[in-house]
Amino acid sequence: MSEWVDGALETLRDAMDGDAPPAEFLPPQPGQPPSWAPRPEVSGGRWPVRSARGPAPTAIEAAEGPGSSERVSVVVRTSGSTGTPKETLLSAEALRASADMTAQALGGHGQWLLTLHPSYVAGLAVLTRSLRAGTVPVPLLERSAEPTTFAAAAEQLTAERRYVSLVPTQLQRLLDSEDQRLLGAMRRFDAILLGGGRTSPELFGRAKRLGLNVLRTYGMAETCGGCVYDGAPLPGVGVEIDAEGRVLLSGAQVALGYRDSELTAERFDSTPAGERRFRTDDLGEIRDGVLSITGRTDDVINTGGVKVSAVRIQQVLEEHPSVRDAFVASAEDPEWGQKVCAVVVLSQVSRSRSTLDELNAAVREQLGAPAVPKHYELLGALPQLRNGKPDRQALNRLLRAAAQPGRRKANSNG
Repeated sequence: MSEWVDGALETLRDAMDGDAPPAEFLPPQPGQPPSWAPRPEVSGGRWPVRSARGPAPTAIEAAEGPGSSERVSVVVRTSGSTGTPKETLLSAEALRASADMTAQALGGHGQWLLTLHPSYVAGLAVLTRSLRAGTVPVPLLERSAEPTTFAAAAEQLTAERRYVSLVPTQLQRLLDSEDQRLLGAMRRFDAILLGGGRTSPELFGRAKRLGLNVLRTYGMAETCGGCVYDGAPLPGVGVEIDAEGRVLLSGAQVALGYRDSELTAERFDSTPAGERRFRTDDLGEIRDGVLSITGRTDDVINTGGVKVSAVRIQQVLEEHPSVRDAFVASAEDPEWGQKVCAVVVLSQVSRSRSTLDELNAAVREQLGAPAVPKHYELLGALPQLRNGKPDRQALNRLLRAAAQPGRRKANSNG
């Protein structure tokens, strides 16, 4: 067992119990174990200051923090896929509520395989759930998508109920190995939570056919991680769609806000019942109690005077059996104003024009001619952030550069 795990659990427990300042788990450094730092300035109180390596000899007087009856316990720093930095303030009450909601939905607390760094909310959530369960997670922060390493780590779990959180890319790479020892270890999990990005129908269907209990999760740092599983909100989570089609999430799992008070006022409010509510960047719809994400507030493309959703186009592309992953965005165009562009990762790398023709036909049939991409980039894999999410900034730069007038309509880089 890595020595840092016990220290991380102790730091998190003390911060949640109010025996230490709020904590922030620091961004991962290659080849280094996770570390953390006290953040006393975000909440009022007096605590002995501890570092990731041991107690400090002095105490400090912290500055007054946000106006709330709940004290900040953890700071989660996110740059986000759009590059806007935010410091999300999580209370102990929200963290506990999220962990208990998860256990109720999954059938009980258990032991976790930790494959995501605790500086990301999904990794932090595993630590919180472990504290609530009274278990110690097995860490696997390096080579987590390597079949032999993953199987060996999963086999170290000893509790009756066993769980793991993965991002889609991790699961895709694991399943590509077709390793039988790995599949046996993965089938032993009572649940495999899959979040951090949209899961393609091809990947989800493949996992189900292999006998894996995969649950697609939806959430973010502002909700202490996933709070909607396969479209259904966890117990105690409220989901609404406002007049603009924006998804609103409420409940005890919602963060206190951001360190930036103006941004907090813009994105957080309360329900009529007094529960905290977060205004997401996502657009969605609810049918028969099931939430579907239909786009983002910033993904609408106005092409030739017609507005189309980049997320909906991406969903159609990913439904094609030859597509493993996709990303859709716009590029400036002198004729159309904006033109639809797509990055596609094929199951089998191919430069076949017929595949692109089939994709165009599917988009045209389901969403109309204006939604058909006017430029494709074929890659071997999407560029990613350290947390496994697609790097939207890098993808946008790629499409803006590649979709300049005079470039080929389809280009392969991988």
